[in-house]
Amino acid sequence: MYSAARPTVQNLLDEYGESHQNPTNKLVHWVCVPLIMFSILGLLWSVPVPGPVRALSPWLNWATLVMVLAVGMVLVWALMAVLLRLVAAQAALPLWAVCLIIFVLAWIGQFWGHKVEGKKPSFLKDLQFLLIGPLWLLHFIYRQLGWRY
Repeated sequence: MYSAARPTVQNLLDEYGESHQNPTNKLVHWVCVPLIMFSILGLLWSVPVPGPVRALSPWLNWATLVMVLAVGMVLVWALMAVLLRLVAAQAALPLWAVCLIIFVLAWIGQFWGHKVEGKKPSFLKDLQFLLIGPLWLLHFIYRQLGWRY
């Protein structure tokens, strides 16, 4: 259990991992979490934003935890932005509709994975775990590459 006063990144990742032990649930998360991120980025991309606000980068929230993880997330978001441009140019449906479908299907997958796990999703206990999920996946990649965070 992490200290609610000032949780460390590792405390948050460890607690998130407690409800993600089942191999099937882990696999579901490797598929669905990036799809949810992709769909959220696409839905946000589809909303017209006034000029002065465009300069803000709300997806850099991870920088408040660990800069090295933030850099990884920026790279992930950049890749997703390229994919979104391709989807927007190629899809028969508007981008927002494609992303809404992905979002709903990915969340169905997430809840199915937690049913297999036999544990409730972490975010039902603490909403900040909605932001930890992508970092939880990224920390496994960093570990495989031998990178410290």
